[in-house]
Amino acid sequence: MDLKGKVAVITGGNGGLGQRICHALAAEGCHIAVVCAKSEKQAAEVARELEKHQVSAAAFACDVTQRDQVQRLTDDVSKRFGRLDILVNDAAYNKAIPFTDLDGLTYEEWTRIIDINLTGPMLMTKAVAPVMKRQGSGRIVNISSVAGLGPTGSSIAYAVSKAGLIHLTKCMAVALAPEVLVNCVAPGLLEGTRATANLRPEQIENGRRQSLLGKAADKDDVADQVVTMCRTNTMTGQTLVIDSGRTFH
Repeated sequence: MDLKGKVAVITGGNGGLGQRICHALAAEGCHIAVVCAKSEKQAAEVARELEKHQVSAAAFACDVTQRDQVQRLTDDVSKRFGRLDILVNDAAYNKAIPFTDLDGLTYEEWTRIIDINLTGPMLMTKAVAPVMKRQGSGRIVNISSVAGLGPTGSSIAYAVSKAGLIHLTKCMAVALAPEVLVNCVAPGLLEGTRATANLRPEQIENGRRQSLLGKAADKDDVADQVVTMCRTNTMTGQTLVIDSGRTFH
């Protein structure tokens, strides 16, 4: 798909990885909807920065776990830009809870992590799908994690939510074909993100040490892969790992 002039919605677009994705798509000529949960001022600053790419950009606040807000976001983006071509589900939440600490994995934490990391992308996908179907094309890219491929990560709830997102990618690829292509990127340890800031120090060190390259994954590599998945015309239902050589699947 030619990306010039297309409109991309990036949830979590004001985050460390989300900003890189916004800039990577804007550099290809996409107009950008920078979606945040609360930090509207920061999201607006990101939108202003994107204008250097000679594209239109605007900030939108949305709690992706709330159906009414998700539908309003979809309607507002379509009204503001006249179309909606790309959805990147990057919004996520984590909290460091050791796997053995089952008492620490409270119902409230489980629910919050699952709601934001898995139910949110499902609601966003259901909301934008009719718009993309009517247009005859669309691209959805989910941001999962290597924690979704094995029992690792900040908590059991986080690992399960990201595993579910990988399978949701496959299921939505089936549901939305042939007009809408759905793919997924599974990053390993990333530096300079809120998710990494929530990890315990030993988890961060293990993430570096256990990779073949001995370092964190590159946020720009992840953003570039998102762009590739938005361009593709023949790839759907796939998950690609970017983790400096830590996970093989």
